[in-house]
Amino acid sequence: MKLYYYPGACSLSDHIALREAGADFEIEQVDLATKITASGNDYRQINPKGYVPALVLNSGDKLSENVAILDWIASRYPNLGLTGELGRTRLLEALAFISTELHQGFESLWSHRSIEERTRAKASLSPKFAFLSNSFKGQFLFGDKPTVADFYLFVMLLWGERYSLAVPAHLMEFREMLTRRPSVKAAMEAEALL
Repeated sequence: MKLYYYPGACSLSDHIALREAGADFEIEQVDLATKITASGNDYRQINPKGYVPALVLNSGDKLSENVAILDWIASRYPNLGLTGELGRTRLLEALAFISTELHQGFESLWSHRSIEERTRAKASLSPKFAFLSNSFKGQFLFGDKPTVADFYLFVMLLWGERYSLAVPAHLMEFREMLTRRPSVKAAMEAEALL
């Protein structure tokens, strides 16, 4: 299995989850400007969308889209998912919120937008982070163990730090706690983020 990533992109959440699960996998960096992988291949042959992540399974099947890959990881490694009748649905609900409300909200910050647009984007992200902060059911989003949603939220918090977003103190503590987790540390070191 191989995960295609770009350092610090949303693919970091997949990278962390695979390490947390103890999965046997490789990683390969993608140059998002040229669409060339570290081994010199045209990344568009792997993922025609041209962005990360992409996960190539041992069967040769290819997955793209962060929520789909995280869902697959949680299904394959149930310790990173939720149990119960609504477990998977609740996890997808959290992943969808993080993807559509947080992840997409950062687009105005990294693109060439006006100062006013960036200011509005920051202002719109703050209540969404606050909503998630108030949704925790324990040390992690869903209780006493991390799920793939925690790792996706962690990446969003790293982005928030990069853009000096004000987030609740609870989320800053959560980010720091996860940074010390062995799987997180290993993934960040592998991506030269530490």
